[in-house]
Amino acid sequence: MVLTAGRERIGSLLTVLCGAIFLEGVDIAMINVALPSIRADLGLSTGTLQWVMSAYVLGYGGFMLLGGRAADLLGRRRMFLLWLTVFVLFSGLGAIADDGGTLIIARFVTGVAAAFMTPAGLSIITSTVPEGPVRDRALMIYAGTAAAGFSLGLVIGGVLSAIDWRWVFLAPVLFALCLLAAAVRLIPRQPRVARSARDVDVVGAVTITAALVVLVLAVERAPHTSFVSTAAAAVVAIALLTFFVLWERRAAQPLVRLGILRSTRLVHANLTTLLLAAAFFGFQFLAVLYLQEVRGWSTLATSFAMLAIGADAVLAPTLTPRLVARFGHRRVIVAGMLLAVLAYALFLPVGPDWGYAAMFPTMILLGVSFALAYGPLTITATTGVEESEHGLASGLLYTSFQFGAALGLSAVTGALAGGFHVALVVPLISALIAAATALRS
Repeated sequence: MVLTAGRERIGSLLTVLCGAIFLEGVDIAMINVALPSIRADLGLSTGTLQWVMSAYVLGYGGFMLLGGRAADLLGRRRMFLLWLTVFVLFSGLGAIADDGGTLIIARFVTGVAAAFMTPAGLSIITSTVPEGPVRDRALMIYAGTAAAGFSLGLVIGGVLSAIDWRWVFLAPVLFALCLLAAAVRLIPRQPRVARSARDVDVVGAVTITAALVVLVLAVERAPHTSFVSTAAAAVVAIALLTFFVLWERRAAQPLVRLGILRSTRLVHANLTTLLLAAAFFGFQFLAVLYLQEVRGWSTLATSFAMLAIGADAVLAPTLTPRLVARFGHRRVIVAGMLLAVLAYALFLPVGPDWGYAAMFPTMILLGVSFALAYGPLTITATTGVEESEHGLASGLLYTSFQFGAALGLSAVTGALAGGFHVALVVPLISALIAAATALRS
């Protein structure tokens, strides 16, 4: 289904979809910034507060692959609109929550909603805009908007938390309602592929979702639980994944066509994305820890210090497409990852009295590196995929990104036992491996 609509309609559609991915990025960042205010107001324990963060990660990372395939089988427009509505409802529930349990439920379901909505949005772009320079530019804009949402969310969350933390939940509701009204009108209709329950691989869907939920839980909770608990969860996840692979090989209508993983380009793109996210989110966690706990900076000052990373929002749709057109996707991705290596290396000798001028090169280089790498990785991971599997390819990409983020946060948290500078080596190594992986793609 490739539309012959003009550039104006494509531009309007892209605006709506970029708004949704911006909303997702803002939502994650704002909650992270608002956690201290939420804890103080509701009197939450450290464990409960941790679960407010973990619940979203579990919902998002665990259901992403299922969400991507559901878009292919049940209709991308249908999935996008349905789960954007769920996002509105449960973000609203978070705004009126008076206890930790309600807040955890709201964050989990919001994460699930994002897991279905995000791959549906990306696959709408790839199935609507023909392959070529126009789609490449659209995907660059989309990727840049996603990163901008996270970067700006730190600042927006700091401002809203200073007023009242409940606005961190209410503001996305208002924005999402506007997006929903526009999406109903602009997103093209698409027939559903699955006509009955027999067309859906229920066993595969339940198995892979359970496997990913347990795997994300094992990685995300590793620094806070015993080795035995982590190992047990990892064994259960591996067992479920093994069963899933065996089932998919014999299923009449498999949820995931395993042959898609024979694409070396797709596999390398997903692995590079995983490592990029691990390095990026691991470093951001350490940088925030340094600025707030070592330097004593306020939440808002920390947010503004990280804002330079948001340079990718400007560079992704302007500079990156020109570089890709001249040098190709692989070289631009490798250049982006090498810049990330340089950025993390420059931050290694950070001291307790560093001024912001000494930190700025790392922040701006990270913005440039993300702009160069993430958009082309999105293109590489979805190019050449059959239209009937665009949602699956999108789900794989975002699962890799989300799992990488959880892995990076877990790794740096565990490495902190050896000291702050030891933990800073983790993002550097992740970026180095990502650059080597990108070179082979």
